[in-house]
Amino acid sequence: MSTSAKIFPVWAFFSLLTNGILMLAVILLIWQRQRLTAFYSNTASLAQVSQPQAVVPELGPRHKLSYKQWLEILQQEAKVAAQNRPQHLSILAGDSLSLWFPAELLPEDRNWLNQAISGEISEGLLKRLSLFDSTQPEVIFVMIGINDLIRGISDEVILDNQRQIISYLRRMHPNTQIVVQSILPHGAESATWEGREKLLAISNSRIRQLNQQLQGITARRGVKYLDLYPLFANQQGNLRRDFTTDGLHLSPAGYIVWRTALQMYSNKELSSRKN
Repeated sequence: MSTSAKIFPVWAFFSLLTNGILMLAVILLIWQRQRLTAFYSNTASLAQVSQPQAVVPELGPRHKLSYKQWLEILQQEAKVAAQNRPQHLSILAGDSLSLWFPAELLPEDRNWLNQAISGEISEGLLKRLSLFDSTQPEVIFVMIGINDLIRGISDEVILDNQRQIISYLRRMHPNTQIVVQSILPHGAESATWEGREKLLAISNSRIRQLNQQLQGITARRGVKYLDLYPLFANQQGNLRRDFTTDGLHLSPAGYIVWRTALQMYSNKELSSRKN
Protein backbone atom coordinates (compact mmCIF):
# COMPACT_ATOMS: atom_id res chain seq x y z
CA MET A 1 0.00 0.00 0.00
CA SER A 2 1.31 3.47 -0.88
CA THR A 3 2.08 5.64 2.12
CA SER A 4 1.70 8.78 0.00
CA ALA A 5 -2.06 8.40 -0.36
CA LYS A 6 -3.92 11.36 1.03
CA ILE A 7 -6.57 10.87 3.68
CA PHE A 8 -9.98 11.93 2.39
CA PRO A 9 -11.48 14.40 4.92
CA VAL A 10 -14.46 13.01 6.84
CA TRP A 11 -16.43 16.22 6.37
CA ALA A 12 -15.86 16.06 2.61
CA PHE A 13 -17.10 12.46 2.44
CA PHE A 14 -20.18 13.41 4.47
CA SER A 15 -20.74 16.38 2.18
CA LEU A 16 -20.70 14.21 -0.95
CA LEU A 17 -23.02 11.63 0.58
CA THR A 18 -25.60 14.02 2.00
CA ASN A 19 -25.54 16.37 -0.97
CA GLY A 20 -26.41 13.46 -3.25
CA ILE A 21 -29.51 12.73 -1.20
CA LEU A 22 -30.49 16.35 -0.76
CA MET A 23 -30.02 17.30 -4.38
CA LEU A 24 -32.63 14.73 -5.39
CA ALA A 25 -35.06 16.43 -3.03
CA VAL A 26 -33.94 19.81 -4.35
CA ILE A 27 -34.79 18.81 -7.93
CA LEU A 28 -38.28 17.80 -6.85
CA LEU A 29 -38.76 21.05 -4.97
CA ILE A 30 -37.61 23.13 -7.94
CA TRP A 31 -40.05 21.28 -10.15
CA GLN A 32 -42.88 22.06 -7.71
CA ARG A 33 -41.99 25.76 -7.45
CA GLN A 34 -41.92 27.33 -10.88
CA ARG A 35 -42.31 30.82 -9.50
CA LEU A 36 -39.00 30.65 -7.64
CA THR A 37 -37.33 33.36 -9.72
CA ALA A 38 -39.96 35.89 -8.64
CA PHE A 39 -39.31 35.46 -4.90
CA TYR A 40 -36.65 38.15 -4.59
CA SER A 41 -38.65 40.76 -6.52
CA ASN A 42 -41.08 41.09 -3.64
CA THR A 43 -38.82 43.21 -1.44
CA ALA A 44 -41.73 45.00 0.18
CA SER A 45 -43.13 41.86 1.78
CA LEU A 46 -42.30 41.19 5.42
CA ALA A 47 -41.45 37.72 6.66
CA GLN A 48 -44.09 37.17 9.33
CA VAL A 49 -46.42 34.64 10.88
CA SER A 50 -48.09 32.96 7.93
CA GLN A 51 -51.66 33.67 8.90
CA PRO A 52 -54.07 35.88 6.93
CA GLN A 53 -54.94 37.98 9.97
CA ALA A 54 -51.31 38.67 10.87
CA VAL A 55 -51.10 42.12 9.27
CA VAL A 56 -47.92 44.12 9.88
CA PRO A 57 -47.77 47.88 9.15
CA GLU A 58 -45.73 48.55 6.04
CA LEU A 59 -42.73 50.66 7.00
CA GLY A 60 -40.77 50.34 3.79
CA PRO A 61 -38.15 47.87 2.52
CA ARG A 62 -36.31 46.32 5.44
CA HIS A 63 -32.87 47.00 4.11
CA LYS A 64 -33.52 50.73 4.50
CA LEU A 65 -34.57 50.56 8.13
CA SER A 66 -32.56 51.60 11.15
CA TYR A 67 -31.82 49.02 13.83
CA LYS A 68 -34.43 50.62 16.08
CA GLN A 69 -37.04 50.35 13.35
CA TRP A 70 -36.11 46.69 12.87
CA LEU A 71 -36.72 46.07 16.55
CA GLU A 72 -40.09 47.81 16.42
CA ILE A 73 -41.25 45.65 13.51
CA LEU A 74 -40.05 42.44 15.13
CA GLN A 75 -41.80 43.39 18.35
CA GLN A 76 -45.06 44.01 16.43
CA GLU A 77 -44.78 40.68 14.62
CA ALA A 78 -44.06 38.84 17.87
CA LYS A 79 -47.05 40.56 19.49
CA VAL A 80 -49.31 39.31 16.69
CA ALA A 81 -47.98 35.77 17.19
CA ALA A 82 -48.49 35.99 20.97
CA GLN A 83 -52.08 37.19 20.53
CA ASN A 84 -53.12 34.78 17.78
CA ARG A 85 -51.16 31.79 19.08
CA PRO A 86 -50.85 30.07 15.68
CA GLN A 87 -50.51 26.32 15.75
CA HIS A 88 -47.14 24.70 15.13
CA LEU A 89 -45.29 28.00 15.40
CA SER A 90 -41.59 28.02 14.52
CA ILE A 91 -39.25 31.00 14.94
CA LEU A 92 -36.21 31.90 12.86
CA ALA A 93 -33.73 33.92 14.95
CA GLY A 94 -30.57 35.28 13.41
CA ASP A 95 -29.11 37.59 10.76
CA SER A 96 -29.69 38.33 7.06
CA LEU A 97 -29.38 34.67 6.07
CA SER A 98 -32.51 33.89 8.09
CA LEU A 99 -34.13 37.23 7.29
CA TRP A 100 -34.18 36.69 3.54
CA PHE A 101 -35.48 33.12 3.76
CA PRO A 102 -38.31 33.28 1.17
CA ALA A 103 -41.59 32.75 3.02
CA GLU A 104 -42.78 30.65 0.07
CA LEU A 105 -39.97 28.18 0.67
CA LEU A 106 -40.44 27.61 4.37
CA PRO A 107 -42.01 24.22 5.21
CA GLU A 108 -45.78 24.58 4.88
CA ASP A 109 -46.72 22.29 7.75
CA ARG A 110 -46.19 25.03 10.31
CA ASN A 111 -46.48 28.77 10.90
CA TRP A 112 -43.31 30.86 10.84
CA LEU A 113 -42.21 33.98 12.72
CA ASN A 114 -39.04 35.53 11.31
CA GLN A 115 -37.10 37.36 14.03
CA ALA A 116 -33.92 38.05 12.07
CA ILE A 117 -32.11 41.32 11.40
CA SER A 118 -29.60 42.01 8.65
CA GLY A 119 -26.04 42.39 9.96
CA GLU A 120 -26.93 40.99 13.39
CA ILE A 121 -24.24 39.65 15.71
CA SER A 122 -24.58 37.21 18.58
CA GLU A 123 -24.56 39.93 21.26
CA GLY A 124 -27.33 41.81 19.48
CA LEU A 125 -29.47 38.69 19.17
CA LEU A 126 -28.94 37.88 22.84
CA LYS A 127 -30.12 41.34 23.89
CA ARG A 128 -33.36 41.17 21.89
CA LEU A 129 -34.54 37.63 22.58
CA SER A 130 -37.08 39.08 25.00
CA LEU A 131 -39.05 40.48 22.04
CA PHE A 132 -40.74 37.12 21.55
CA ASP A 133 -40.94 36.02 25.20
CA SER A 134 -44.75 35.91 25.06
CA THR A 135 -44.94 33.64 22.03
CA GLN A 136 -45.41 29.91 22.37
CA PRO A 137 -43.33 28.34 19.61
CA GLU A 138 -42.85 24.63 19.12
CA VAL A 139 -39.37 25.19 17.72
CA ILE A 140 -36.84 28.04 17.67
CA PHE A 141 -34.15 27.83 14.98
CA VAL A 142 -31.06 29.91 15.75
CA MET A 143 -28.31 30.79 13.27
CA ILE A 144 -25.82 33.46 14.25
CA GLY A 145 -22.08 34.08 14.12
CA ILE A 146 -20.88 34.96 10.62
CA ASN A 147 -21.20 38.70 11.23
CA ASP A 148 -19.26 38.32 14.49
CA LEU A 149 -16.41 36.79 12.52
CA ILE A 150 -16.59 39.52 9.89
CA ARG A 151 -16.32 42.16 12.63
CA GLY A 152 -13.31 40.48 14.19
CA ILE A 153 -15.04 39.18 17.32
CA SER A 154 -13.17 36.29 18.92
CA ASP A 155 -14.37 32.70 18.92
CA GLU A 156 -14.49 32.76 22.72
CA VAL A 157 -16.92 35.68 22.77
CA ILE A 158 -19.08 34.13 20.05
CA LEU A 159 -19.31 30.83 21.89
CA ASP A 160 -20.04 32.54 25.21
CA ASN A 161 -22.87 34.50 23.61
CA GLN A 162 -24.19 31.27 22.10
CA ARG A 163 -24.21 29.71 25.57
CA GLN A 164 -26.16 32.65 26.94
CA ILE A 165 -28.61 32.53 24.03
CA ILE A 166 -29.26 28.85 24.66
CA SER A 167 -29.64 29.37 28.42
CA TYR A 168 -32.07 32.25 27.93
CA LEU A 169 -34.23 30.40 25.41
CA ARG A 170 -34.36 27.28 27.58
CA ARG A 171 -35.41 29.35 30.59
CA MET A 172 -38.06 31.43 28.81
CA HIS A 173 -39.36 28.65 26.55
CA PRO A 174 -39.07 25.45 28.62
CA ASN A 175 -41.50 23.52 26.41
CA THR A 176 -39.91 24.62 23.14
CA GLN A 177 -37.38 22.69 21.12
CA ILE A 178 -34.27 24.83 20.63
CA VAL A 179 -32.31 24.08 17.45
CA VAL A 180 -28.92 25.74 16.98
CA GLN A 181 -27.78 25.69 13.36
CA SER A 182 -24.17 25.67 12.26
CA ILE A 183 -22.47 28.71 10.76
CA LEU A 184 -22.32 28.36 6.99
CA PRO A 185 -19.10 28.52 4.94
CA HIS A 186 -18.36 31.48 2.66
CA GLY A 187 -17.30 31.55 -0.96
CA ALA A 188 -13.61 32.34 -0.33
CA GLU A 189 -11.84 33.53 -3.49
CA SER A 190 -15.00 33.34 -5.58
CA ALA A 191 -16.87 35.76 -3.30
CA THR A 192 -18.06 39.05 -4.82
CA TRP A 193 -19.65 40.49 -1.67
CA GLU A 194 -18.69 44.10 -0.97
CA GLY A 195 -16.82 43.01 2.15
CA ARG A 196 -14.87 40.34 0.29
CA GLU A 197 -11.55 41.14 1.97
CA LYS A 198 -13.12 40.63 5.37
CA LEU A 199 -14.41 37.24 4.28
CA LEU A 200 -11.01 36.21 2.97
CA ALA A 201 -9.55 36.99 6.40
CA ILE A 202 -11.79 34.25 7.86
CA SER A 203 -10.79 30.74 6.90
CA ASN A 204 -13.55 28.20 6.42
CA SER A 205 -11.47 25.78 8.49
CA ARG A 206 -11.90 28.20 11.39
CA ILE A 207 -15.67 28.14 10.84
CA ARG A 208 -15.64 24.34 10.88
CA GLN A 209 -13.72 24.32 14.15
CA LEU A 210 -16.10 26.88 15.62
CA ASN A 211 -19.04 24.72 14.58
CA GLN A 212 -17.47 21.69 16.27
CA GLN A 213 -17.22 23.64 19.51
CA LEU A 214 -20.77 24.89 19.07
CA GLN A 215 -21.99 21.33 18.59
CA GLY A 216 -20.31 20.37 21.84
CA ILE A 217 -22.05 23.22 23.65
CA THR A 218 -25.47 22.15 22.36
CA ALA A 219 -24.85 18.57 23.48
CA ARG A 220 -23.92 19.69 26.98
CA ARG A 221 -26.86 22.12 27.20
CA GLY A 222 -29.40 19.57 26.00
CA VAL A 223 -30.53 21.34 22.83
CA LYS A 224 -30.55 20.20 19.22
CA TYR A 225 -27.82 20.92 16.69
CA LEU A 226 -28.46 21.07 12.95
CA ASP A 227 -25.23 20.82 10.95
CA LEU A 228 -25.89 22.61 7.65
CA TYR A 229 -22.24 23.23 6.81
CA PRO A 230 -21.62 20.01 4.81
CA LEU A 231 -24.73 20.62 2.72
CA PHE A 232 -23.45 23.97 1.48
CA ALA A 233 -19.74 23.20 1.12
CA ASN A 234 -17.93 22.09 -2.01
CA GLN A 235 -14.97 19.72 -2.01
CA GLN A 236 -12.67 22.56 -0.94
CA GLY A 237 -14.90 23.35 2.02
CA ASN A 238 -16.13 26.65 0.54
CA LEU A 239 -19.70 27.79 -0.06
CA ARG A 240 -20.90 26.31 -3.34
CA ARG A 241 -21.30 28.91 -6.10
CA ASP A 242 -24.76 27.71 -7.09
CA PHE A 243 -25.97 28.18 -3.52
CA THR A 244 -24.93 31.82 -3.14
CA THR A 245 -25.41 35.20 -4.80
CA ASP A 246 -22.17 36.80 -3.63
CA GLY A 247 -20.20 34.30 -1.57
CA LEU A 248 -22.00 35.20 1.65
CA HIS A 249 -25.75 35.42 1.06
CA LEU A 250 -27.81 32.56 -0.30
CA SER A 251 -29.36 32.11 -3.72
CA PRO A 252 -32.85 30.61 -4.22
CA ALA A 253 -31.20 27.22 -4.75
CA GLY A 254 -29.38 27.64 -1.44
CA TYR A 255 -32.62 28.33 0.36
CA ILE A 256 -34.17 25.25 -1.19
CA VAL A 257 -31.36 23.16 0.29
CA TRP A 258 -31.88 24.80 3.68
CA ARG A 259 -35.63 24.29 3.44
CA THR A 260 -35.09 20.62 2.60
CA ALA A 261 -32.82 20.24 5.64
CA LEU A 262 -35.46 21.84 7.89
CA GLN A 263 -38.14 19.56 6.48
CA MET A 264 -36.01 16.45 6.86
CA TYR A 265 -35.15 17.47 10.42
CA SER A 266 -38.82 18.05 11.28
CA ASN A 267 -39.84 14.72 9.77
CA LYS A 268 -37.10 12.94 11.70
CA GLU A 269 -38.19 14.53 14.99
CA LEU A 270 -41.83 13.72 14.32
CA SER A 271 -40.95 10.11 13.56
CA SER A 272 -38.83 9.77 16.71
CA ARG A 273 -41.68 11.10 18.85
CA LYS A 274 -44.11 8.56 17.41
CA ASN A 275 -41.67 5.77 18.18
